[in-house]
Amino acid sequence: MIQNIIKTTSQTKPTRLCEKIEHYLNIVFEKELNTEGSILLDYNPFVIKKIAGYLSGRIQMPASIGIAGETASGKSTITMDLIDTIESFATEFNIEDAITRVNTDDYYYDRSEMVKAAGSFSEFAKNYDLDVPQALELELMSKHIKELLSGKATYLPKYDMSGTAIRHDNYTLAKPSKIIISEGLFTLTEKVKDAFDFKIYVDIAEDIKKERFYVRAKERGLGDSADFIYKNANEKAEVHIRPCKACADIVLSGAADRIKYKNFLNKIIGIIQELYFI
Repeated sequence: MIQNIIKTTSQTKPTRLCEKIEHYLNIVFEKELNTEGSILLDYNPFVIKKIAGYLSGRIQMPASIGIAGETASGKSTITMDLIDTIESFATEFNIEDAITRVNTDDYYYDRSEMVKAAGSFSEFAKNYDLDVPQALELELMSKHIKELLSGKATYLPKYDMSGTAIRHDNYTLAKPSKIIISEGLFTLTEKVKDAFDFKIYVDIAEDIKKERFYVRAKERGLGDSADFIYKNANEKAEVHIRPCKACADIVLSGAADRIKYKNFLNKIIGIIQELYFI
């Protein structure tokens, strides 16, 4: 299909090329949206124009992608599949500095002393709310993303998710790249959302989310605090996370088959291959 829509030459004007790409993307998105078991639940039509601007070269700047959703929504899996797909493409065509990940969870404040005082992470979690944006240093995250977008390398923190609540600052050197991607519960909340060119929300049905949460709670040794944590997460999500869906450019299904995600991404990547590498 793409061959019939896009006929490019070295003389193709960026504006005209952008229009052709936009036309193709509209077809791909609409077809996916109307497919049973679609990965797409909703999207803002303007995002098509923005994607076309980057793919055509009309916008020649790094792009930042923010992915948010409730606990156990599937946002981390979707993010890693997106990263893997882009990295594979970059390797195949010798593209350097394709993508850099900034993990929202690494910006939780260090609360290791509070964990020690409580005797365990599960006891700590009963009295300290991790399910609010105030538990993270989102201003620092925004600063780091903007530095990377401006072409500046920066050191990122690393939060220990094993139950110590330790945050190691200046831990990982992140290099500027063509795409900066972040995911987490509060990635699209007020203090950081403006750092992203593309905002994605991952939605999930309650029953699937609950099942996933309890599997993870067992893995993390949350014990009898799991019920309280789940209830609190749901209540806080109603206030802090679900409203982020309204500002998202794209709403994805956290329950969709992972193969469908990869197939959709490959359709987008196919346009780049057709334009620049074939």
